[in-house]
Parts: sequence; structure tokens; C-alpha cells
Amino acid sequence: MAEERRGSWFGFGFCGFGQALGSGRGRQVTSPEPLRAAGTDAEVCSVSASWSYTAFLSRERSGPIPPGPAPTCPRLLLSWLPAPAGAGQVQLSGSARGAAEGCRDAWASETLLVVLRDGRGPGAGAELQAWAPGSALCGEPLWAQTVVPEAQREDREDGEGDGTRARPLPLLPGARAYVSPLSPLYRPLAPELRARRLELGTEHALLLDEAGQVYSWGGGRHGQLGHGTLEAEPEPRLLEALQGLPMAEVAAGGWHSVCVSATGLSGHGPGVTGTTGDEGGAPASCIALQPFPALLDLPLGSDAVKASCGSRHTAVVTRAGELYTWGWGKYGQLGHGDTTSRDWPCRVEYFVDKQLQAVAVSCGPWNTYVYAVQRETS
Repeated sequence: MAEERRGSWFGFGFCGFGQALGSGRGRQVTSPEPLRAAGTDAEVCSVSASWSYTAFLSRERSGPIPPGPAPTCPRLLLSWLPAPAGAGQVQLSGSARGAAEGCRDAWASETLLVVLRDGRGPGAGAELQAWAPGSALCGEPLWAQTVVPEAQREDREDGEGDGTRARPLPLLPGARAYVSPLSPLYRPLAPELRARRLELGTEHALLLDEAGQVYSWGGGRHGQLGHGTLEAEPEPRLLEALQGLPMAEVAAGGWHSVCVSATGLSGHGPGVTGTTGDEGGAPASCIALQPFPALLDLPLGSDAVKASCGSRHTAVVTRAGELYTWGWGKYGQLGHGDTTSRDWPCRVEYFVDKQLQAVAVSCGPWNTYVYAVQRETS
């Protein structure tokens, strides 16, 4: 009988506001450390990091992770994350503090914290709530909207699990709108855009539709939209350079974007290849704009299945369960035990040395969180 393999979240990078991030010593953690979310014995099942605080969603443990090797399909990877049925607790760590029960998803930004929460009252549906991060989740939210049952049912039919994880925030259940940290908070999407995932960068947005096509819009002054120019796009525009190559994942960073297909990894904007200098204001040693998507090769012919972008760094999980990071590394957010920036993808040896298999990754602007399980021994 296969041994049960529980997973854990690991964190590294900036923790200058006291964010739960490994040991949390000083302002940074330069090598992966087990995540310690204070005040809860429940299992952390998702992480959303902003610059000065992090939101953790935790639920009670309710059974083993399926035995056997990790799935290779990006959508099936979600089944390896701890996601027992029912709502859990959102806990804030860092410059924002507080906790709330009855939550199913959370998305953090500096100006807004959005939670998908069980409705108030018998028979009530789920409710989307937008809070000021400094509110400690007390009092009344800035904005609230009931999620119609039809939207929840559509998500359950189109994705795995209970529907709240197949299309994570900021994309709203039903995939007809998303939440923005800037006014207006509620932003409808055109009916013809059948969104599967939506990612918000600092100035731009990426949308992945049901057919695997990618749309981008927002600020484009760093080439992060991938349309070959540095112009802004007010509305979602199809990324024509990737037509005919269905994508499985998208990730939006501060100034760059990354897309994952079944056959490779591509990116556009500065920081995709090459370091981007010092975010503290010092001149960059090299800022290379990449306004068209460029194919990115991982070492050893590795295939990427998951990706996440920070402000100026990128992290990907491979089909073999390895983690590669590159970009700006001033606060240890690359996880290599130092604060050196790296021009090209470099494997994080911690997980190899500890016989851990990376399953999911979530980048904050200046830090990185990774979910990993123990590798099976032959």
C-alpha cells in the first residue's frame, strides 16, 4: 500500500512587514523554509501574497493526498493541493492582520483584499466581499455581491473540485467579470470571452480562454502585453503571436508575462530573460524589453506545467516536480540561498536535496511560496 504523502507550503524572499515566511528572521529568507502561519493548526491550502502582507486560506485536514506520482496535467495538479470540501479560514499576516471564517478563496493586493465567502443566513449563496487590507476583516466590507447559483453551478461543471478553485480570484465565479484593485472594483467581461483564468499584473491583465487563447490589456510600456509595441490596450486584445498554440497557464508580473503551453514556455516584457536591476531606485545594469512572446528553454529539456510571476522574478514548476526561478533576487525570492539576480532559469536545489516534489507555486511581488510533497522512494 502506498504511503500517504502530505504536502507543505514553503516560503522565501521578502518578509520586512512580518509576513509568515519560514523563520521570518530579519527582512528576508533566502532559502525555502516550511511555512509557519501563526495561530492555526489547520492545513494551508492556498496563498495569495501582496507586497506588505499575505493572505492564507486554511481548512481542516480531511484525508490523504492520492498516492502515486504527481499528475502532469496542469488542471489535475489542483487535486494534489489540500482542498477538502467546505469553507475555511482566511488569515492575514504582515502589515495587515485579521482572520475570517467561512471563506473559500482569497486574493490580496495593496489596496484591496477580496474573499469568496459563504453567504450570511440559511440557504444563502456565496458572497464576494472586498475589504480594505487594514480593516482586519472587521465591520462591513467596502463592497459585497452575492454569487448567483447559476455561476457557481457553471464553475462546478467546467472544472474540478467544488468550483471555487477551478477559476480562482480575481476572476469571479461564472467567468463573466473580475475584480480590480482600482475603481471600478467590479469589471464585466465581454460575453464572447469565455475565461478560464485571469491574472492581474501591476499595470496589465492576462486572460486565458477555454480554447487556450490568451488576451492581454492594460499598460504596455514595458512590452508586457506581447503585441509587439509599447502601447497600452484599453480592452482585451488577442495575443496573435500565440494563435494556434493553445496555452494551459498564464502568469502576470510587475513588468512581464509568462504563458505555459503543452509544448513549451514563452514570455514577454523585461525580466523574462536577463536581470532588471535594483527596484530600490538604482540604475538597472540591463533592461531588455521583449514586446513579442519569446520561447524560453528550461535546462535539461525540462517541461513547465505551472508558472507564477513576481514583480521582476519568475518561478515555474516542471513536469518532473522541480522548481526553477530567475530574475531579480535582492530579497532571496529566487530561493538559491543568496540575493543574487539570475538571467536564466536556475533549479532550486533545496527541493532536490530534501527529496521534495514541487506541485504549485505562487509569487508575491518580492517573495515566493511553493507547495511540495515528499517524493516516493523506490
